[in-house]
Amino acid sequence: MTRVQERTTPIRGRVLRVHRGWLSLRLDPRALMVCLLLALGAATAGVFGMTTGDFPLTPGEVVNALLGLGDGPTEFIVLTLRLPRVVAGLVIGAALAVSGAVLQSLTRNPLGSPDFIGFTHGSATGAIVVIVWCQGSMAEISLGALAGGTLTMVLTYLLAFSRGVQGFRLVLVGIGVSSLLIAVNLYLVTQANIYDALQAQAWQTGSLNGRTWGHLLPLGAAMVLLLPLALHHGRRLAVLEMGDEAAAALGVRVEPTRLVLIAVSVTLCSLATAAAGPIAFLALAAPQLARRLTGAAGPNLAASALMGSLLLVVSDLAVQRIFAPVQLPVGIVTGAIGGLYLVWLLAHEWRRGR
Repeated sequence: MTRVQERTTPIRGRVLRVHRGWLSLRLDPRALMVCLLLALGAATAGVFGMTTGDFPLTPGEVVNALLGLGDGPTEFIVLTLRLPRVVAGLVIGAALAVSGAVLQSLTRNPLGSPDFIGFTHGSATGAIVVIVWCQGSMAEISLGALAGGTLTMVLTYLLAFSRGVQGFRLVLVGIGVSSLLIAVNLYLVTQANIYDALQAQAWQTGSLNGRTWGHLLPLGAAMVLLLPLALHHGRRLAVLEMGDEAAAALGVRVEPTRLVLIAVSVTLCSLATAAAGPIAFLALAAPQLARRLTGAAGPNLAASALMGSLLLVVSDLAVQRIFAPVQLPVGIVTGAIGGLYLVWLLAHEWRRGR
């Protein structure tokens, strides 16, 4: 099992302090440039994504419609039919990437993502129970996913706890719990009627097809509340990467901080899964790609969020263009990209003798 953070990365950038040090922020020019380019790439991909469909549009028509300068039919197609799907890709990608970045930093392991530790599958279990047994609404599915993810987090945390939680042990326990939950999900699908089974099976692939503002409301509210909380704890998260003893010596309350950050990660992952299904490998790959681009120490939460948005929107655009007119789930593309990335990561770490 590979581990990260064994290399020391120099801390770069200038510290800006506001109100006599009440608020301080470190600005790294390279990381800032990477974030700007990722945001520009995600916005560009989003505009091109809205040009694709049964009624093709030009990028100029899409931009005019977004600015309120288009004609009625064009504004209806862009603002009502296609914009929710693009915003879903941006928000869900950011949520999964931040969730993965937090867990990978806490476990100090590139495999410590919600996919491997089982939180994604636990959220899927909760959502499938609501779909199959209750035929619930979108809000009820979100609550089911959040409950499933939270119960999985509690179970994994308790099983891994022994005088504190070590990242390596958390990953190993999480892999076991994840395998168990995959079997439970398959069993639940076999117990459903044919309509619910097809709905649950299609949902498990992860898709942005037919997403509306209603799908995004719970996740959007969670992002507004939890993303600032995660950024606020970013410095403590970076200190935790040095190890529990070093963090405690520097004044960080290790277990309470770890619990808060795990709760943030699980909530974001659960609500993202409820909105689009378990989209594979995005939480694994996005934080590592962002870390390599910025070359900066720490969890790189902002860069990871933008990388997750870019990857998901580009993947959804590829699905719409390559396989048109068939609408395949975007989880197929992210799974293929993530699988290749995982092979490269394992080969890279093996060559380094880790």
